[in-house]
Amino acid sequence: MADTAKLPADSFKPMSADDRAALDSEKIAAPSLTFMQDAWRRLKKNKGAWVSLILLALIFILAFGSAIASPHDPNQVHPEYANLPSKIPGIGINGFNGTLVQAGQRIDAYKQAGATGAHYLMGTDYLGRDLLSRVLYGTRISLIIALVATLFDLTIGVTYGIFSGWKGGRVDTFMQRVIEIILSIPNLVVIVLLILILKPGMLSIIIAIALTSWTNMARLVRAQTLEIKEQEYILAARTLGESSLKIAFKHLLPNLSSVIIINTMFTIPSAIFFEATLSYIGIGISSPQASLGTLLNDGQKNFQFLPYQMWWPALVLCIIMLAFNLLGDGLRDAFDPRTKE
Repeated sequence: MADTAKLPADSFKPMSADDRAALDSEKIAAPSLTFMQDAWRRLKKNKGAWVSLILLALIFILAFGSAIASPHDPNQVHPEYANLPSKIPGIGINGFNGTLVQAGQRIDAYKQAGATGAHYLMGTDYLGRDLLSRVLYGTRISLIIALVATLFDLTIGVTYGIFSGWKGGRVDTFMQRVIEIILSIPNLVVIVLLILILKPGMLSIIIAIALTSWTNMARLVRAQTLEIKEQEYILAARTLGESSLKIAFKHLLPNLSSVIIINTMFTIPSAIFFEATLSYIGIGISSPQASLGTLLNDGQKNFQFLPYQMWWPALVLCIIMLAFNLLGDGLRDAFDPRTKE
């Protein structure tokens, strides 16, 4: 039996603190993250998108909680309190203290109207209705219409786009020609034709959105589907005999999620602006219901003398539009791995 070779005792020595520090510095310190976790981390680093997300969350809570949190009934009329300016307790700044200028003199409008014990944070309209309650109620109506448009985008648009891109060939060509025909008809023409059949209101706007809003989502999803279906993992799934429905839910939708989420963020403000435009020109939400468009229409009539009646709904509309667009830009950067941090 051969002798076993032995190493001398001085061949081993304990590691010093410097040696351990050198090894620790070579370790990967960053935790392993999924795609969605990494996107969420990148979104939080975008200050504009993060602030927009918080603002939108507050607007949704206030708007949909307005049935409970509104200080007054949005449709209750008080003619004796008509056209009262904003009055915030404890604020002495002109424009927020219940005073306005009449005949070159600043007067207390609440005292003149006999409403010394009342205060309206955004003032009242020409019928004495609380403008804050109507802005909250109108924002809820506008958001409901926007969410309905999003629902049609996520159902009709995504399904249509995936089916068109997956089938390809003549089926894809025919389906794209149908979209081009729909896009060639202006939304305003569709809503006017619906008003001839239905009365002006939320139902007419929702049907018009349902007929026309999903086309942009369908085209984007179709373009991405044409690219994704040529990938190796899709070919492997088809080779293994998986059905088209299973491939769509298991492989296509997860890889299309970024496109769908980003486009949804731009669909919502477009629908809100579409509703506001229709209501502003008088063919949208009908009185006494309020939306941001009807409030702008009512406010512009007295804008020269009572500008606050238009400024408040205009400010809310601008905040919603800007917040959704900034959030959409932030989501686009967060879901794009090529974006530099």
